[in-house]
Amino acid sequence: MKNCNKLLALVLATLSLAACADKAHIRGTLADAPGRKLAVKQLDLNVYRDLDTIKTGADGSFRYDVAVAAGQPEFIYLFYGDTRVAALLLEKGETAVVKADTLGRYTVEGSKGSAELAIVDKAYNDFHAALDAHVDTPVEMTRDYIKHYREGVRFLLEHPYSLASVPLLYERLGEASIFPQATDAILFRNAADSLKSVYPESRYVKALQKEAENRMRVLELNSQLQQASETSFPDIAGPDINGERKALSEVDAKVILVHFWDASDAAQKMLNIDTLLPIYKDFHARGFEIFSICVTPDKPEWASSVLAQKLPWININDGLGGASTAVITYGVNQLPDSFLIVDGELNTKPIAAGADGLRKTLSSLLR
Repeated sequence: MKNCNKLLALVLATLSLAACADKAHIRGTLADAPGRKLAVKQLDLNVYRDLDTIKTGADGSFRYDVAVAAGQPEFIYLFYGDTRVAALLLEKGETAVVKADTLGRYTVEGSKGSAELAIVDKAYNDFHAALDAHVDTPVEMTRDYIKHYREGVRFLLEHPYSLASVPLLYERLGEASIFPQATDAILFRNAADSLKSVYPESRYVKALQKEAENRMRVLELNSQLQQASETSFPDIAGPDINGERKALSEVDAKVILVHFWDASDAAQKMLNIDTLLPIYKDFHARGFEIFSICVTPDKPEWASSVLAQKLPWININDGLGGASTAVITYGVNQLPDSFLIVDGELNTKPIAAGADGLRKTLSSLLR
């Protein structure tokens, strides 16, 4: 019986430890606020999600435990009415000790991430206070913004593996982003890459990764459009089936057919064999090249098609499908679609329909 009791006690202790394993702990006081209610909220990517309501003791003390999985820190916020009195970034097993007041001023110990988040939080609040103080002096407000922006960049560089970078990068001034420049995409990408190496399962990091990818596409598109004024056509670049970067601007040919297609469509694959391949063989030696952009997201399927059909021209695919900057740049809204570049100039005239029409056009251009 004694052995059974010991075994039962051991099982209960194990279950108790397991129940507490994936948690972080909040202990704190809210000054001059005995018996008051605090709302506990969790950041769910870009919105607050209500977790619970807790009540302070007679001395203003409070405590709360929150579920936190290993490797997936959580952003937890405490509200007194409409006032956010603390912002926390908690890892599994941490105990954050908070000292706060009802005006939104607070300190936190015992949680490294929360201490870093407090730095970001304070800087943001100080920035808004400075703007309010200089509301009648636009020059000073501009200086306030530049100062806050530079401090934000400094934090990102000095804390590459801190998840506190996430709310920093998403800071806003009204409807405008604090990091609005196209080149800020590099900040997003670097932060996402660094954080992914530490927190690969974090939903915050995954969301940041998507935002970084979107911003990098915009940056690339801006670069292509700027370059278009120099090359007379928007540039396109992407990896071929060997992973080597190929750029449209680097193609040395008198006439280039820029061809968009879908490798998952049988008719478009037959177009390669029945139409484009014979034309390529007849005109390539005379100065004709094909720069083919596949919009099939499934890159293995695309690579298999290119290899199986033995397509000899330049073939690229960035794996982004309809979101590819190449598709956006050239305004492609149906497939297949093609454009001609002649002597470095984008030909705005429609390409004559069918294989005979293309042959006729090439014959007149490549004499």
